[in-house]
Amino acid sequence: MKTDTAPPGRLKRQLFGVYFFLLLMLALFPPLYLSVSGSTALVLGIPLPIFYWIAIAVLAGLGLWALYLAELAAGELPEEGEGQ
Repeated sequence: MKTDTAPPGRLKRQLFGVYFFLLLMLALFPPLYLSVSGSTALVLGIPLPIFYWIAIAVLAGLGLWALYLAELAAGELPEEGEGQ
């Protein structure tokens, strides 16, 4: 019997694609930013609108780090010194 499962590489691309798409929506969808832009609330001593952008940048960096680790574990990265 044949099961309908996605190959690991395809699943990884889909998961990270959705993750980065959501971050893109956080960064580029105006109603989300406008809902916090006029706020004077402080988060960790930082105004909320500035914290909003810092949080997006940190989440993007963590996503890139996780993608790097996933590709490293799958052996998809070339060894140091190897050519193209």
